[in-house]
Amino acid sequence: MQEFFPLTVTDIAHDTRDAVVLSLAPRAEDMERFRFRPGQYLTFRRSFDGAELRRSYSICAAPGEGLRVGIKRVSGGAFSGWAKSDLAVGDTIEAMPPQGRFGPGDTAPGVQARHYIGFAAGSGITPVLSIARTILGGDPEARFTLVYGNRAVASVMFRAELGELKDRYLSRFSVLHLFSGPGAEEGLFSGRIDAGKCAALFGGWLQPAEAEMAFICGPEAMMKEVAGALEGAGLPRERIRFELFGADQPGRAKLRAEAAAARASGDMVRATVIIDGAATEFQMPRRGQSVLEAAREHDIDAPFSCKAGVCSTCIGRVHKGEVEMLQNYALEDYEVARGLVLTCQCIPLSDEIVIEYEGH
Repeated sequence: MQEFFPLTVTDIAHDTRDAVVLSLAPRAEDMERFRFRPGQYLTFRRSFDGAELRRSYSICAAPGEGLRVGIKRVSGGAFSGWAKSDLAVGDTIEAMPPQGRFGPGDTAPGVQARHYIGFAAGSGITPVLSIARTILGGDPEARFTLVYGNRAVASVMFRAELGELKDRYLSRFSVLHLFSGPGAEEGLFSGRIDAGKCAALFGGWLQPAEAEMAFICGPEAMMKEVAGALEGAGLPRERIRFELFGADQPGRAKLRAEAAAARASGDMVRATVIIDGAATEFQMPRRGQSVLEAAREHDIDAPFSCKAGVCSTCIGRVHKGEVEMLQNYALEDYEVARGLVLTCQCIPLSDEIVIEYEGH
């Protein structure tokens, strides 16, 4: 069963005009549940006008520093607007325990200095900051270079924290700020983070082939271009980690029409979903509806957050049958080969499928 737990807001820092950093405290009995790894996120839920809304935000602190998340207000965003303008110290928010696998994993200190690279745009700095703080604080030989893109200086999230990190690790932490808004001076440090900018930075400022690992968090186009540039410069794909903070939803109206047509024609498949060892069988259309949508339509408490293939909340394992994922930004190729899928993106290909949710 999917569980949410109350977190108390202990501090609110208005980082920029549009961004807020929340310090959160779990109940004493939930402390162990909310231990986190660098790069993980929290999924919150709240009702707006009677409808439940779920949103995921990355943790910006390093483990042991307390639970903090950065939230940037987006135009028309109900949750981000509420968090920025209406939330107060002492309020409680419901959240799932930390999730996500965007991070360095186990990186035991080595004999020779290791160099890590981070690329972030806008609020994509949030998990990268957690990762950088953890690596620099945990390995006295590690170096970290961050390439951080924003429209202007005023929109730079965690500007003070980045400055403090630079002062603390003077010889091991470097930040390259890029500005793309009107008025930005022409040159190497102006414009967006893309393949061309990477080519200009590589060689003189960065040597990707010598890096231990690279972390990318930002829009889809940026992530793809930077990842491709890193590979082209000699960094193996398996040492590149990425996380999107948003993704386009592919033709939902078209998918709903396809699902309705499949139901009308009787083109259905038999699906079984297993959660916490309990199996539920139901019929679902062969096309137009994801396994997650079908499961929740049948009152199954299947876990989800973004529904866009970006987070890893809805991971399941295929035990029988065949499915196709429409999008996948959270699973590595080897994980897919082992049968893991994002159920929010799964469309059945066979007459029968059996999927078990991981970690539930």
